Amino acid sequence: MTIIRSAYPDVPIRDLTITQAVFEGIDPDSIVLIDGPTGREVTGAQFLGGVRSLAGGLVSRGYGKGSCVALMAPNLPEFVTVFHAVAWAGGTVTTVNPTYTAHELNHQLKDAGAELLVTISMFLDTARQAVAGTKVREIVLIDGAATGVTALRDMMGAPLTEQVAVDLEEHVVCLPYSSGTTGLPKGVMLTHRNLVTNMDQALALSVLQPGETTVAFLPFFHIYGLQVLMNFYLASGGTLVTMPRFDLEMFLTLSQTHRTPRMWIVPPVALALAKHPLVDKFDLSSLVQVNSAAAPLGADVAEAMGKRLGTAATQGYGMTELSPVSHVSPKGKGRAGASGQTIPNTECRIVDPETMRDAEPGQDGEIWIKGPQVMKGYLNNAKATADTIVEGGWLRTGDIGHFDADGYLFITDRLKELIKVKGFQVAPAELEALLVTHPAIADAAVIGVQDADAGEVPMAFIVSANPPSLAEVQAFLDKEIAHYKQVKRLEVVEAIPKSTSGKILRRMLREKVSATA
Repeated sequence: MTIIRSAYPDVPIRDLTITQAVFEGIDPDSIVLIDGPTGREVTGAQFLGGVRSLAGGLVSRGYGKGSCVALMAPNLPEFVTVFHAVAWAGGTVTTVNPTYTAHELNHQLKDAGAELLVTISMFLDTARQAVAGTKVREIVLIDGAATGVTALRDMMGAPLTEQVAVDLEEHVVCLPYSSGTTGLPKGVMLTHRNLVTNMDQALALSVLQPGETTVAFLPFFHIYGLQVLMNFYLASGGTLVTMPRFDLEMFLTLSQTHRTPRMWIVPPVALALAKHPLVDKFDLSSLVQVNSAAAPLGADVAEAMGKRLGTAATQGYGMTELSPVSHVSPKGKGRAGASGQTIPNTECRIVDPETMRDAEPGQDGEIWIKGPQVMKGYLNNAKATADTIVEGGWLRTGDIGHFDADGYLFITDRLKELIKVKGFQVAPAELEALLVTHPAIADAAVIGVQDADAGEVPMAFIVSANPPSLAEVQAFLDKEIAHYKQVKRLEVVEAIPKSTSGKILRRMLREKVSATA
């Protein structure tokens, strides 16, 4: 067995919950959260008090230890307070994409067993539709009140001064949803130990400084935004400027105003920073690093962005199931096209997916990872867990790559079936299951095809005697899926082969698209 180990010393495993670890970095007298659009500020003391008061209110209403709270909101200071209040109260937070339809939200609420749903007024109609048939007893609005729902301010109670005791190794504090390497979205069970240790692993190679400010547009419901921005920055004594949604001009304005030394982005934003004329109108001279993750960033775009901004362009690698970090560019030093080096306490293997034997040094294979950041498993899905975490505790990432002689990881392909749209996961199986419910579609298969703006977009192949148009298919799907999952290309075929695996089928379809491009 060929094991690639981290070149960096292991970090100690601390016996703390994620909220205790974050609290250690909070200066009560400093500004820790700023609402970007309004400039509203939250001090460390206000944040600490808000978390403890909300935790007390949750416990008094029966949403304490063992309860699951669904949090469906854009990036706001209150998102951070709610997440840590639930954790402080001994509960579990399942984070939800705010663009979800009622159909998608209902599935997650049922699967997670959520008893409380926290959201904002904009999504109240969706929330009300989605709670039907679930365990949700109450809807809470962050930004006010409405008939039949509760205002967040009314959830506050007597401050809970101490963390509710939980098993750090076993208690699931965070339950984001991911498709993993295949199939429909599944609840990823992340424990306090997972989150705290991964934070320590990543910060051991970082250069974050107390008082450092960054603009947080990466959604907190996604593990990248939740950990790398929300938790890492607060635990390091930093300040977050929240953005409810990405807008390039606002992002540049806030970055200039707050003199941010670091940006945390995804590849489509890197493309904009490299090419959009708006960038030249702003003073970004404070930048020392721009880090991209969630999907591979081409070396040409990274170099163009870094040159234009006069800063280091770096990449990291991880996945929800890894809490999420396994590789970073240490001390802000990247290598063109590489996704960084292995972080402390972490081991890797490159395995030939056909023979299941370790690949030769420098050769491509599936990336397997082992470390304390590996998830507990998938909720309610023992088979998917066993397929992903194999003998010896190795997590199969579904990504293909190799290491160079200096231990830098290069991602070259994808074994898993996921489509990455602007860094967000789209499961082909989910779209296929919905497409075949259309009365005119007898069968369907979905693949990801390259797109200059989004990285990839879904393309559907359908079997139909009376084919619907792309617009008709999109209108049909609009009611069921979030906008980023929408099919952008459509092709009618005579049949979808059933004598082969899904992975091979999608490879055949991708080759078909390439041949006709």
